[in-house]
Amino acid sequence: MLLAFSTSRAKTAASFLAPINAFVPHATVRLVNAVFYAHHGVLEEEHRIGGRYEVDVAITLDVSEAAETDDLSKTVDYERVYSLVREVVTGNSSYLIERVGGRIATAVGEAYPTVDLIEVTIRKPNPPVGGPCDRAEVVIRWSPSS
Repeated sequence: MLLAFSTSRAKTAASFLAPINAFVPHATVRLVNAVFYAHHGVLEEEHRIGGRYEVDVAITLDVSEAAETDDLSKTVDYERVYSLVREVVTGNSSYLIERVGGRIATAVGEAYPTVDLIEVTIRKPNPPVGGPCDRAEVVIRWSPSS
């Protein structure tokens, strides 16, 4: 059986085989809703009992070489990022989630100094605010120039 493709289909198929770096110079690698149990907060009870913390990390970087070569060393290894986040969140206690988020951004920035931007969101579900509240959260943005 002989299959015939139109030239427009051949062009479309060829475009998928074209060098990727012409199309994807920058991208954002995300970890979404990594969940940990830790002991942060202003209240003594929060340090003693602990609570749930949810973390998102978004890392913007040039991925053209990774897209072209399919080489993990040319991008951000999100398994390594997860390990850094876990180490920070479950390590030393802090009073403020701002400090935890800042420490995460710094750790990721030190591990990947060539990235353009790191955005860390850390959420504390059901914070002790004296009434109903789904969560408290802070968003930290870090870039090499900051």
